[in-house]
Amino acid sequence: MPVTDGVLLKELFDCQTPYLRALFDAHTYPWELLTALDGYLAALLSDGIEGFTRLASGILVGRGARIAEGATVLPPTVLGEGCEVRPGAYVRGGVITGRGCVIGNSSELKHSVLLDGVQIPHYNYVGDSILGNRAHMGAGAVCSNLKADGGAVTVHGAKDYPTGRRKLGGILADGADVGCGCVLNPGTVLGRRTSVYPLTALRGVYPADCIVKDASTVVPRR
Repeated sequence: MPVTDGVLLKELFDCQTPYLRALFDAHTYPWELLTALDGYLAALLSDGIEGFTRLASGILVGRGARIAEGATVLPPTVLGEGCEVRPGAYVRGGVITGRGCVIGNSSELKHSVLLDGVQIPHYNYVGDSILGNRAHMGAGAVCSNLKADGGAVTVHGAKDYPTGRRKLGGILADGADVGCGCVLNPGTVLGRRTSVYPLTALRGVYPADCIVKDASTVVPRR
C-alpha cells in the first residue's frame, strides 16, 4: 500500500470559507484541528456570523440553507450558505460546514468540518472527519472513526503519526471522491482529487491525483 507524507492541512485543503480560515491557519495537522473544533465552534456561536440566522440555541444557518422536514439538526452546528439537509439526515452537533453542502437522505454527521460544495448525499456516516472542497461520498460510504480496541488512532503515512485521539474518521482532501459502499478506516487520508473504487476498505495515507482500485492498487490519474 502506498504511503506518503501528504498529511499537512496546507497540502490537503485550500480553505476559502471566511469563518473557517482562522481554524485552518492555526493548525498543522487535521487531527489538531478536530481537537480544537469544539472551542472554535463555541466562539462562533457566541459571536455570531454576519449574514447568518440563529435558528435555535446553538444553531446558526447561512442564507438560503434548507433543512427538510424529517431531518434532525442538533446543536452546536453551523450550516453554511445554500446548504441542504435532506429528509432523514441526522446532524448530531459539533459540525461546521462551508457553502453549498449536501447532507443527504439518512446520512449522519457529527464533530466534523465540511468545506464548500461537499456532498454526502445517501446513507453516509461521517464522524470526527474533515471533508475538503467538493469532496464527494458515494451512497453508503462511511468514515469509521473508532478502532475496534478503542485505542488512540495513529495515521500511517511515510511514518506513523500518533494523533492522541480516540476518535478520528476520514480526511478527504479537496476534490476527493469515494465510491459507493466504501469504508475509510480510522485515520485514513485521501489526497486532493483522488478517487476510490466502490466497495473498497482503506487504511493509511493515499497521495493526490490517483485512482485507488483497492487497498494495494493505486494508479496515477491520467
